[in-house]
Amino acid sequence: MDFQTIENYDFTGKRALVRVDFNVPLKDGVVGDDTRVRAALPTIKMLLDKGASIVLMSHLGRPKGERKMEYSLAPVAAHLGKLLGREVKMAPDCVGEEVEAMAKGLKPGEILVLENVRFYGEETKNVAEFSQKLAKLGDVYVNDAFGSAHRAHSSTTGVTEYLPSLAGLLMEKELNELGKLMENPGHPFVVLLGGAKVSDKIGVMENLIGKADYILVGGGMAFPFLKSHGLEIGTSLCDEDLEVPKRIEEKAAGTSTKLMLPVDVVAATEFAENAPHDVYDVEHIPADRMGLDIGPKTVAAYKEVLATAKTIFWNGPMGVFEKKPFDKGTREIAQAVADAEARSVVGGGDSVAALNQAGLADKITHVSTGGGASMEFVEGKQLPGVVGLCQAK
Repeated sequence: MDFQTIENYDFTGKRALVRVDFNVPLKDGVVGDDTRVRAALPTIKMLLDKGASIVLMSHLGRPKGERKMEYSLAPVAAHLGKLLGREVKMAPDCVGEEVEAMAKGLKPGEILVLENVRFYGEETKNVAEFSQKLAKLGDVYVNDAFGSAHRAHSSTTGVTEYLPSLAGLLMEKELNELGKLMENPGHPFVVLLGGAKVSDKIGVMENLIGKADYILVGGGMAFPFLKSHGLEIGTSLCDEDLEVPKRIEEKAAGTSTKLMLPVDVVAATEFAENAPHDVYDVEHIPADRMGLDIGPKTVAAYKEVLATAKTIFWNGPMGVFEKKPFDKGTREIAQAVADAEARSVVGGGDSVAALNQAGLADKITHVSTGGGASMEFVEGKQLPGVVGLCQAK
């Protein structure tokens, strides 16, 4: 991928229009989890060191083209100011004459945060006129929002038509780490896939068959595979076309990739905290029980494979880890990934949440900030935000 980065660019006296991912949880006007804000700090600090003034733009939530102030970025701007220990100005809007005047009036070292770009429906439709209005706010564009790189929106791709465009440090790191994963993984290459649905992971599985040595399946997406084998899965999650898992298994059978499914599950009559539960082999799940976690035999088998790995990619929890005791499988697998002498990459909100919950994120080689973007990258798709950088003027 041929794109320019901020390291070798002269920002002296320039306004950097920077797309960040400040889509953070807010409660009562306070930032709940500032991981994404902190992830942008290295790029912001480098731009300040290089003499730039900075205009930051982001979306927050889904206001659907309406000015809903519960989705205002003002609390995030205030929080950023505390993290940086300097004033961060807040614009009343993201486009318009007043905002243009504020942006043009910035001195080197000053920071302005634009209001939520999704207050305008034109943002998600990538309307050229809106992209041009955004582009007026900077002299050079920097995309540091990998989590939005799979969206062809005005603030992620549209502005690249009108400004010199560069990758920020976070974007560069994500593309390098995921690129290494796909282009030159160490073997054995072990892929862990969980979460609710096979349909969410079809493209990823099909692209990794023949590349990965093992694909270990857990979570709700295991049940369509088990059902396609003619097994009783009780009331477990399964709203999938069973031809899909059959097709995936047939494809894997003709390659060096070994697809592994759970051999036992933790099942209960209801999805509730501390619901009465038992462990069942997958051949003997009662008709009135739902599988909510992988069982101990499966955990042991998966840990054995992970211990041999040289490269690990993990997306999706092994069970409904939000409620105890159905978090045990995910926690044990997270520990196994952390303990493995392997290059490990974890992508996806739930997997990252499970890692953070277990206090293991710092033992992972790379924790991706973009769930959807990382999955589309691993699926082999081109990300519009990255294509925009590669084709930029």
